[in-house]
Amino acid sequence: MFQTFKEWFWLERFWLPPTIKWSDLEDHDGLVFVKPSHLYMTIPYAFGLLIIRHFFEKFIATPLAKSFGIKEEVRKKIIPNTILENFFKHSTRQPSQTDIYGLAKKCNLTERQVERWFRSRRNQERPCRMKKFQEACWRFAFYLMITAAGIVFLYDKPWVYDLWEVWNGYPRQPLLPSQYWYYILEMSFYWSLIFSLGSDVKRKDFLAHVIHHLAAISLMSFSWCANYIRSGTLVMIVHDVADIWLESAKMFSYAGWKQTCNTLFLIFSTIFFISRLIIFPFWILYCTLILPLHYLEPFFSYIFLNLQLMVLQVLHLYWCYFILKMLRRCLFMKNIQDVRSEDEVEDEEEEEEEENEEITKGKGRDCLKNGLGANRDLIPNGQHGH
Repeated sequence: MFQTFKEWFWLERFWLPPTIKWSDLEDHDGLVFVKPSHLYMTIPYAFGLLIIRHFFEKFIATPLAKSFGIKEEVRKKIIPNTILENFFKHSTRQPSQTDIYGLAKKCNLTERQVERWFRSRRNQERPCRMKKFQEACWRFAFYLMITAAGIVFLYDKPWVYDLWEVWNGYPRQPLLPSQYWYYILEMSFYWSLIFSLGSDVKRKDFLAHVIHHLAAISLMSFSWCANYIRSGTLVMIVHDVADIWLESAKMFSYAGWKQTCNTLFLIFSTIFFISRLIIFPFWILYCTLILPLHYLEPFFSYIFLNLQLMVLQVLHLYWCYFILKMLRRCLFMKNIQDVRSEDEVEDEEEEEEEENEEITKGKGRDCLKNGLGANRDLIPNGQHGH
């Protein structure tokens, strides 16, 4: 049964233009062509990147974070409460006012105490700035490296300057070593992001990130097997060039360098809008959707490739919404805060305000006690006994 499915899955009509056979893409005369088996190496390379990431975060990102003044946070311990803990784990992390009233009755606590407990409990699971900085630093380092490599790999390629060259001779286009490593490293990185989703910082757009990573892996795998390598490298460089600025903006945001963060985010936004909303739809999609029709009749992999690219463009518009929200904050509130983390920040700020309030009240009580104890003689006669 598996063999039957395998034969059906690799039918030439799904992957290649009519009249082209897999035998046409066999290595010959020193020319190497893409093979689906090449993609197996992305999995061990992904685990290799996770190992590199571990040591990078430990020996480079952490010392860098400390040099920026970011410290390991010591979380405030909460009083264990079985009833509240079960509700937190099995019902909701954000109880309604009705829930809070009922839980307060069950636990013999005030509603204010229950609210504080849930706020502190949420903050227990909130990732610290050090972890956020480490993740952003790792992604920045990778995107910087892969973008530089992409520029080196592509600057002398004719299809970068003449899109007609993308389809010249397709699909009998041999694989270059630079294309191999560019693709394999990029795919391995996205696999590593998938593998680390459980431990990485979770955002409001967590599902969008999962879809994006899977779509990127699917798109790169499909384009590899169907030998859309030339257009694939253009898609990758257009995406990577903006991400460097986003991750660097995050790093400076976590370090508290707000002005630098805002400047970098404005640069990122400009590059994002140009690369994802202008170059991608009007250059890349034009290259993959319109130009092939001058060479070939529409076939399955041509349609499937462009459907995936359109899904990617929808995700670009989705992230554009978040970027515009943050830009509004930058321009009108002079501060950028990741809108995906608003609930976390609000919990943190409310808890800090309550702690400051309690400290202020404590100091007030101490001053009152000390003042009255040390200056009882200043109280008018006849009031000592009241």
